[in-house]
Amino acid sequence: MLNPPARNFSALTTDLYEVTMACGYWNAGVSDYEAAFHVTFRENPFAGEFTVACGLATAIDFLRAFRFDETEIDYLASQLGNDGKPLFSVGFLDYLRSLRLACEIDAVPEGTLVFPNEPLIRVCGPIIQCQLLETALLNILNFESLIATKAARVCLAAQNDPVIEFGLRRAQGVDGGLTAARAACVGGCAGTSNLQAGQQFGIPVSGTQAHSWIMFFENESEAFQTYAKAMPNNCVFVVDTYNSLDGVRHAIDIARRLRQNGHEMIGVRLDSGDRVALSIETRRMLDKAGFTNAKIVCSGDLDEHAIADMKRCGAKIDIWGVGTKLTTGQPDAALGGIYKLGAVRRPGGQWQYRIKLSDERAKTSVPGLLQVRRLHQPDGRFVADAIYELDHRASKPCVIVDLQTEQETEIPASMEYSDLLVPIFRKGRLVYQVPDLAASREHTRQQLRCAHAEILRLNNPTPYKIGLERSLHQLRSTLIARAKEQSK
Repeated sequence: MLNPPARNFSALTTDLYEVTMACGYWNAGVSDYEAAFHVTFRENPFAGEFTVACGLATAIDFLRAFRFDETEIDYLASQLGNDGKPLFSVGFLDYLRSLRLACEIDAVPEGTLVFPNEPLIRVCGPIIQCQLLETALLNILNFESLIATKAARVCLAAQNDPVIEFGLRRAQGVDGGLTAARAACVGGCAGTSNLQAGQQFGIPVSGTQAHSWIMFFENESEAFQTYAKAMPNNCVFVVDTYNSLDGVRHAIDIARRLRQNGHEMIGVRLDSGDRVALSIETRRMLDKAGFTNAKIVCSGDLDEHAIADMKRCGAKIDIWGVGTKLTTGQPDAALGGIYKLGAVRRPGGQWQYRIKLSDERAKTSVPGLLQVRRLHQPDGRFVADAIYELDHRASKPCVIVDLQTEQETEIPASMEYSDLLVPIFRKGRLVYQVPDLAASREHTRQQLRCAHAEILRLNNPTPYKIGLERSLHQLRSTLIARAKEQSK
């Protein structure tokens, strides 16, 4: 699987307030100040206990292309304030015209399992650049991580059966369908029906016929026979247009003729009805007829829960085609990713920590420049994650403090660990070797193997142990108390 060619990104993939704040920084004379921001999220999607980080490759493409071209500068110049005068000055627009990425960016590789409050990306650099990157990074990482997580859940439910992403026709726009196909592959899907995704990303494509093909002909047998003659090496017959078991019989008849001519039927597809009972009988019929290698494909309003239920009931399905609920991330509309400021510094100065308060404990931000330390057993099994601040060295043994309960957990000093965020850009230059899509998909599989089964359960999963390293928790508590005192 390949990574795509460079895409047509725009620096205007942002909200207006990002540019108005950038203009404010420029007018205030602080454009050379630096800031540290993090992309994080507060809750796992789908009532689960894990999230698959995804979207880094897309974000890298965006960041490498980040600049304002003349058409974008002209558009900004046309914007007017409420006094009818230009919203942005010529000097500020000239500044944007010459802007080139100069940030230090670290991120979690695609396919890594991540958990609430952990940074997916850390962006450090000139305040204006950091601010202008916010919207696009959130757009990319929120959606792709959502779909990759959904795909991982579906593939877990399928218990190693191949899952094909089928959702383009109901995706959130053409771009959404393309992006979802890529993210679904990172999450574990074996293929897609989306030809553009196949071309751009090298994902295997799958598809044969729809009900309209069957309905076009006078009868089902004629439809199957005509298709087999036209494409003898691509025969998966959809059998439920009229009567599913009759359809299976007709498919077997055509499969015998294919075999006489040196070809093999791939299988049949069940799209409706009691697919558990139908698949069991279909398997019996295919085996009895000598087509033990023929696959039974199931599609039609599937998600991880439907697949898990069918598995429990003994369904004889070989391949799952999952569309709408995967590609649109149902039932969750979005991953609630946020982009929060952790620290600022003047040129040549020290980092000054920043914190946002909230009456809701979970919405009070975490200050500093953050990293995630994953503590694991010698076999790679995850034990706990500690979020720590780069200037506050993690203690040994490591003590983590739960953000909600403030309960402390001590991790033995002998525990092995790895830090999750790795260098991506240094001074605006890409220093990361972007894995191909197959490698990211395999990384997801390895990560899932290293997570305890209780975390991966579809229903009532066990929460993963994660918290702030104790010195970071103390720093945060100090800043909270100081900010509250200053606000009186």
